[in-house]
Amino acid sequence: MARAHTRAVRLFPARPRGLRPFPVRRFRARLGGPLGGRSDRGALSIFVAICAAYVVLVIALVIDAGGKLRLAERVDAYAQEAARMAGQQLDEAALLRGEGYKLRARTYVEAAADSYLALYGLSAADVEFSPDGATVTITVRAEFRPVLLGELGTRKVTGKGSATLVHGVKEAETA
Repeated sequence: MARAHTRAVRLFPARPRGLRPFPVRRFRARLGGPLGGRSDRGALSIFVAICAAYVVLVIALVIDAGGKLRLAERVDAYAQEAARMAGQQLDEAALLRGEGYKLRARTYVEAAADSYLALYGLSAADVEFSPDGATVTITVRAEFRPVLLGELGTRKVTGKGSATLVHGVKEAETA
């Protein structure tokens, strides 16, 4: 059987005589590896660790800021309800004498507000009356202790609520 003679085709042209390829291996060996002797192994791990620390810090800030906002909202609601309780302390003797609707003495109003706030472990920081004695404003302060940031974010939170003594309402008030 006769064999057909085939000619080999070169994909790359032949290197001209006298030229040698650049000795990459010896060059790297002289430098001591990539980047002049320093290995870049583990560089990504350091970057990931730094980014993870920042992500944890941001999550802690978000959780603690949300807790502070929730406490501020609750303290506001407690102050509103304490003002409502204080506003129910009518001076019955003045009402029977025909002097109209008035709030009792300051001590009764403060005691009513404090008894309501004591249910939640709070107390009224300030109680104010309007000049006509028909509106009482209660200020409540609470301390917020962060869950994740420790003593770094301890803050005072203030809530304020007011109640106006109204009687015989027949139509809505307009502002």
